[in-house]
Amino acid sequence: MTQNIYDTPDFFEGYSRLARSVHGLEGAPEWPALRTLVADVKGCDVVDLGCGFGWFCRWAAEQGAASVLGLDVSENMLARAHATTVNAAIRYERADLERLQLPPQSADLAYSSLTLHYLERLPAVFATVHQALRPGGRFVFSCEHPIYTAPARPGFMPDGDGRRIWPLNHYALRGERRTDWLANGVIKQHRTVADYVNLLIGAGFVLAHMDEWSPDPAQLAAQPALEEELDRPMMLLLAARR
Repeated sequence: MTQNIYDTPDFFEGYSRLARSVHGLEGAPEWPALRTLVADVKGCDVVDLGCGFGWFCRWAAEQGAASVLGLDVSENMLARAHATTVNAAIRYERADLERLQLPPQSADLAYSSLTLHYLERLPAVFATVHQALRPGGRFVFSCEHPIYTAPARPGFMPDGDGRRIWPLNHYALRGERRTDWLANGVIKQHRTVADYVNLLIGAGFVLAHMDEWSPDPAQLAAQPALEEELDRPMMLLLAARR
């Protein structure tokens, strides 16, 4: 089962204070780029994998989606989503995405925001999403960029007259990573950019767009703290079609 870190009190409290938790999609700097990839959802049947507080579900319904299914493993997240949703087109269900089941050809758009890097059985998830989409259906997701999920450990590299400690990045070493973010022992799954792309292709998808997201000049002017995101991409955005 997916690690349910969001139902850990300390983690959930910290997560609830993040800008994207307080302000929703407008508090997520990558949202404008994702919004472009999502495109028109009017009349679409939509599934949100890892729906969290339901911000995207509510947005999709407001844009005219015919139905929206939000799935999440966290009872805390779903409770908040239920409490802030009144649109009858939206329904939420608790689901372990590692064992995702969706009816064949039941959706026009599958969406996921910063969830898939937690999942170990990603090939099975991609295969399930592919069969759940109707012909021409879209799969749009963001995940932590592999440069970001690869761990660092102290190491020495030559630096002029001496040696300096540098972080060594185990980029090519796939698998489980444990990190301390909002709580200790958060488990993520590291894979490379090529892994994500090839898993999509292997599941039968046609890649439509890839974006190693970084803030644009307007965002930097509005939020100078985002400048650190120019050092390395924080997020990977991918769009594919069945």
